[in-house]
Parts: sequence; C-alpha cells; structure tokens
Amino acid sequence: MRCPFCGEADTQVKDSRPTEDGAAIRRRRFCPQCSQRFTTIERVQLRELVVVKADQRRVAFDRDKLARSIRTALRKRPVDDERIERIVNGIVRKLEASGEAEIPSSEIGELVMDTLKEVDAVAYVRFASVYRDFREAKDFKAFLGTMDPSK
Repeated sequence: MRCPFCGEADTQVKDSRPTEDGAAIRRRRFCPQCSQRFTTIERVQLRELVVVKADQRRVAFDRDKLARSIRTALRKRPVDDERIERIVNGIVRKLEASGEAEIPSSEIGELVMDTLKEVDAVAYVRFASVYRDFREAKDFKAFLGTMDPSK
C-alpha cells in the first residue's frame, strides 16, 4: 500500500482487525520512509455494480457517493459514524445480493429511503426532499402527510 504522505510504495501493517459489523478489515499501517501512520479499510466486493440513471446512462456504482448522501441526510442528527457505516454496508450488501449487475438509481434511492425511515424521520424527510425533488413547501406538506404520525 502506497503511503498517502510521502508516496513510498512499501508500508508495514502494524495491526489488523475486523470492523464492528465484520464487513471490512481495518488495517493500521506505518511508513518507514516518513514515519507516518495511517489506516486503510478493505472490503469484499462481490461484483461490479452499475447504476442505471433515469436517462438510461450507466455509471459505476460509487459506495462513497452513497455514504456521502446518507451522511448529508443524517448531518447533525444523533446517529454515530459506526451506525452510518453499518447502514451503508447493509444497503451495499442488499444491492450485491440482488444478483443484478445493473441497478436502477431509483431502486437505490428507495432502499436508502426505506432505511432512513427506520433510522431517523428528519433524515428521511431530508433525503426525500432531494431524491423526490421537492420544489415548494406544499411538496413537503404532501410528503409529511404520507408519514405515520406515531414515528
């Protein structure tokens, strides 16, 4: 693994352990060239996923983009980073387990919405407002009217 600080090609693994959900391996590394330490995370990738956009363009699935959108929806909400990571891992596993190499972006959006609905109502509405392209206050009102008031 190349050192992100000095570019040295040979770094040493000092510690390896599974992440809390067991979906990845966290490795603590040391660069003998510059004496910096850094962490890498390795994940199993079952298949190359392709996202089919609404206009039928096909783009490679980007796990980081999924994580960013979920983090944005959950910003300033009482959900810790480990839980967010578990949410992202769960969604990715569902996509990989579907058996399909090409996944419509709408399916990913619905999976995220279903998950956020169970995690945090505010994050659910935030994500929905972007995903469903709310333009006016009445869009929010209509959407909120579909939600279960007990949650």
